[in-house]
Amino acid sequence: MKVLFYTREFPPYVYGGAGVHVEYLANELSALIEVEVRSFGDQAVSSDNLTVKGFSFKDPDFEHTDGKLKPVLNTLSTCLSMNAKNADADIVHCHTWYAQFAGIVSKQLYGIPLVVTTHSLEPLRPWKREQLGRGYDASSWIEKTAIEMADAIIAVSKETKEDVMQHFNVDENKIHVIYNGINLEEYVYTENTSALKKYGVDPSRPFVLFVGRITRQKGIIHLVNAIKFMDPEIQVVLCAGAPDTEEIGREMKECVDKVSKTRDHVVWISEMLEKKDIIQMYSHAAVFCCPSIYEPFGIINIEAMACGTAVVASAVGGIKEVVVAGETGILVPVIQQDEAPFEPIDPDKFSKDLADGINKLMRNPDLRDQMAKKGRQRVETHFDWKAIAQQVEELYKSLI
Repeated sequence: MKVLFYTREFPPYVYGGAGVHVEYLANELSALIEVEVRSFGDQAVSSDNLTVKGFSFKDPDFEHTDGKLKPVLNTLSTCLSMNAKNADADIVHCHTWYAQFAGIVSKQLYGIPLVVTTHSLEPLRPWKREQLGRGYDASSWIEKTAIEMADAIIAVSKETKEDVMQHFNVDENKIHVIYNGINLEEYVYTENTSALKKYGVDPSRPFVLFVGRITRQKGIIHLVNAIKFMDPEIQVVLCAGAPDTEEIGREMKECVDKVSKTRDHVVWISEMLEKKDIIQMYSHAAVFCCPSIYEPFGIINIEAMACGTAVVASAVGGIKEVVVAGETGILVPVIQQDEAPFEPIDPDKFSKDLADGINKLMRNPDLRDQMAKKGRQRVETHFDWKAIAQQVEELYKSLI
């Protein structure tokens, strides 16, 4: 059996959870079946059962296109290029709307069963219009078309399955809940602190850590606004880069500059760190914070838990299925607007509640240690990529 992955992200070009998912799933599946990956980029890798081919994301025909529409047109062009070579696979598996058009074309041209993993859903990310303009209507159309014509949909959490059923015309029997996973041998506590010293983090001072992109979805601005409510001795480390838009990038800078005028020990690392450096950050953080306002799964939480770190996270989406409140971390309730974009009704209260959870764990090392141990145990029990790859393989077999 052979599966063909279509994806925007694949190493070395990974900037989000979907890219992490595709990297590890492809590697684990290649131990079971033949895997071909067609991605955006310039990759050219072939080893054993895994081949990777990159396709350019910059079509010169769109050089002078409107800045917000250019990514969408480049995406469509890249997806067509991905189909120029015959799709000689038993299954086509797409990841994110960027690659779903490639899957649509493959199913129609080559008659191959289509699997779509829903890492997130466009109807629940209306802030993307800020980034794409009318291109958001196109991305939403692509996603809707792919999901509704797919032979199987993988939802990364139970709540994501409910969201798919609510927003799309899909037979419930086609939706399969398969969680994200983690490489338990790679994501493990390390004593090494070289990355901390390199980026100006004081290893002797307890710190709360954020890892993620600068986007509305990840709630980073709410965490920055929570800093003023945190105990003054707490060090804050923000590994936050790749802003969705120039506007939110400027907003992030303004917020960090403002809070830095009134307190010390706020470290903002604006570049995307290498995996080994992120593992060091996870390992030495006293608390990891995930303030997302929308999160189908939240793979960063299991990364932190695997490295032995207690978590404070917003109680939204799949996070509630990952973090066990009172056992592996603290879940912060957030009363959101009924309509998208689901921002908190009271942003100041949400920020203060995040700070309260962080303060509670910072003041109680014993509780932190208990949660850290249980977090690692939970990851080992529920989120091993090897077991997850076997579930995906069985799904493929059922479609052939």
